[in-house]
Amino acid sequence: MSIQADLQLRRGEFALDVHLDVLERGISAIFGPSGCGKTTLLRAIAGLEPAVRGTLKVNGETWQDADHFVAPHRRPIGYVFQEPSLFAHLDVRGNLDYGLRRLRGKARQDSLQQAVELLGIGHLLARQPQQLSGGEQQRVAIARALAVSPALLLLDEPLAALDRERKNEILPYLDSLQRELGLPMLYVSHSRDEVARLADHLILMGDGLVQHSGPVAELFARLDLALAQEPDAETVIEAEVAGYDPEYQLNWLDFPGGRFIVAGKPLPKGRRVRLQVMARDISLTLEHQRMTSILNIFPATVEQIAATGVAQVNVRLRVGNTPLLARVTRKSADALGLQPGKSVYAQVKSVALLV
Repeated sequence: MSIQADLQLRRGEFALDVHLDVLERGISAIFGPSGCGKTTLLRAIAGLEPAVRGTLKVNGETWQDADHFVAPHRRPIGYVFQEPSLFAHLDVRGNLDYGLRRLRGKARQDSLQQAVELLGIGHLLARQPQQLSGGEQQRVAIARALAVSPALLLLDEPLAALDRERKNEILPYLDSLQRELGLPMLYVSHSRDEVARLADHLILMGDGLVQHSGPVAELFARLDLALAQEPDAETVIEAEVAGYDPEYQLNWLDFPGGRFIVAGKPLPKGRRVRLQVMARDISLTLEHQRMTSILNIFPATVEQIAATGVAQVNVRLRVGNTPLLARVTRKSADALGLQPGKSVYAQVKSVALLV
């Protein structure tokens, strides 16, 4: 995906002034607090904000500049709103067919079939929207957006109106869409859990501006950003399933800094997975501990230290070439003599497998 945007909008006291250059595959999350301009930026990319001025190029094609504006229906996008917005007078199949008006013949049928299979909604086709759960309605809305075979999928907080159970129902589908189709997505969210689970690239917004942009793993572990100051500061790590211990029901997950051992059901060997490590769940030692219940211990190098609050510090570590964020007390940091360049061992007490 290639998106170059230089867009401006003023509406009352709110001003959007975005300079963005994204050259990434996968899912790019637009993340920030409510009212910072996330949805306005997404709507501008879709062509739904005609008052926006500036330039926009997607995959080398100009969608907007001073002399040119591609109408929303001519942009090769699928758009998923926060609310499913299904047509109450049509059944599920009718709602999907409505989104297929751009396609003809075999392409139409193939696209519809693929969307139905990927979202697991084949058994829902004859139902009316009011007969569906919130999660099922949103899956139909995503399938409708996919049915037009878009070059870019835009999702505006598609899980915000759902409870945790319904969110957990949909997240695996979003993850599999990217794996199966390789379809680039722009995903608006203010939930760091959703970003940690799904996003490859992170666009941080605040007050109508793009403040930072980069890989999720790097930005989550940057001590100069607010993400690292929050109580649930974390590191996101990409790993690959290397094997399974059936006796103890433990997965072996390799990453560039070593191997995690994580309890759970067996995963397919070679599958790429994502791990979430909370900064508060890491302790540091100067020597490799023996006879301990902690399974995941890695040699690491201190890269940076920054205070968070009065009594604690964040420590950015490097494990192999992977960043890792730890949070310890200021007293412990002094006792260990922590400083950039010092060698330590990171003891990871808990790991969440995001699958």
